[in-house]
Amino acid sequence: MLGRSLALAAAIAAVAGLTTPGHAAKDTLVVGMVLEPPHLDPTGGAAAAIDEVVYANVFQGLTRIDRVGGVQPSLAESWTISPDGLVYTFKLRNGVTFHNGTAFDCSIVKFSYERAVAEDSVNAQKGLFEPIAKTECPDPHTAVVTLKRPASTFLFSMGWGDAVMVAPDSAAENKTNPVGTGPFKMKRWVKGDRVELERNGAYWGPAPKLRSVTFKIIPDPSAAAAAMMAGDVDAFPNFPAAETLAEFKADPRFVVRVGTTEGETILALNNTRKPFDDVRVRRALAYAIDRQEIIDGAMSGLGTPIGSHFAPHNSAYVDLTATYPHDVTKAKALLTEAGYPDGFKAVITLPPPPYARRGGEIIAAQLAKVGVKAELVPMEWPVWLDNVFKQSNFDMTIISHTEPMDIDIYARDKYYFNYQSADYKALYQKFLETTDPAARNGVLEQIQRKLAEDEPNVFLFQLPKTGVWNAKVQGLWESSPVQANDVTEVQWTE
Repeated sequence: MLGRSLALAAAIAAVAGLTTPGHAAKDTLVVGMVLEPPHLDPTGGAAAAIDEVVYANVFQGLTRIDRVGGVQPSLAESWTISPDGLVYTFKLRNGVTFHNGTAFDCSIVKFSYERAVAEDSVNAQKGLFEPIAKTECPDPHTAVVTLKRPASTFLFSMGWGDAVMVAPDSAAENKTNPVGTGPFKMKRWVKGDRVELERNGAYWGPAPKLRSVTFKIIPDPSAAAAAMMAGDVDAFPNFPAAETLAEFKADPRFVVRVGTTEGETILALNNTRKPFDDVRVRRALAYAIDRQEIIDGAMSGLGTPIGSHFAPHNSAYVDLTATYPHDVTKAKALLTEAGYPDGFKAVITLPPPPYARRGGEIIAAQLAKVGVKAELVPMEWPVWLDNVFKQSNFDMTIISHTEPMDIDIYARDKYYFNYQSADYKALYQKFLETTDPAARNGVLEQIQRKLAEDEPNVFLFQLPKTGVWNAKVQGLWESSPVQANDVTEVQWTE
């Protein structure tokens, strides 16, 4: 009897297969990430991993940055700018609600911007909001933002993850339970393993094709490659195992995309700690470094050498890599001039990304040739954020700054590498106030040259975006003009 039942069931299944409509496209996605976010509030932390989960997916700003770095409308459907460049009038979208049902209107804009500049603000990019003099609400669907002075980057800045809209009734809990206006909402966070998002059924815009998205944390490069090969992960937009890319390129199940990022990778130096407070020492370290050797050894040849804190794909880029060519003799001479003929001892703190861990070993060997004995100290991401980024408790570290056009960090009164230059601050202010494109590019050239002259950090290479994903997945970004894994347009094809 059991055999007949199985045969009958098989026959029914076969008939059903002939009459069932076409197979529906897959609507779930597993995205691999190297670093786990320390929390999920983009207005309360600098870690790129935060935005890589929630930017555009969960949280939205008045504007957004698209896949090619352009400024697009988001919660503001349009805007006008006064002739003097001081007043921005935003027309806000109707019918927008947060995931908890709170209505979005001008009061949210006012709250979000005023919260960002408040004395107790923990916004990592507080300077983005400094030009704002006031935010007014003539009606619920109009926000009028008046600036203290013209700011040529204002609309772009308001598209950063740090400038997303947050509601008063949920802002305090966003680190663990993010509540935004985006097409996906929080489902679950399994610490140390994954963050799960699900489709927001009440979304104001076009519904995403994906029903759910899981961001899977896989810090080890070998494990990342194995997970992709096994199909446990559908996409790894920032793939950490560059040495395996040829294998994925040869496999028709996958696509490999090498794009650009805004990630200036640097050997950051604590400018207030001896001997790094001496520009001669900083320049000596720059001469001691062989950038191409680091790119070849740590990045499998992928990456573009840089001589300042500026992205090579930007139209205003100036190639300053020849400022400090690899020259051991010059490095030793400068160290001797600075009073360190036998070199010195220092610690290089290494966060988890492979470019840092692998690059650290190469840099330590290069520095040893000029007498600098570098001890390598690996740190997990939360510890690095606290010790290095928050407390400036370090000698040297290797990190990639993935924020777009982040030259403002050198103009801040307090930032972890502690560079202070009145001349640089004046140049940066001039850049902000210059609206003519050609003139702005001229100021940007001066800014790049000033950084190369002072060499507050050793500028290494521009981080590439190496993505690997299932060949049936479409809509992922090939480059990263902002630190994001925007899955709002992702879908599967059959």
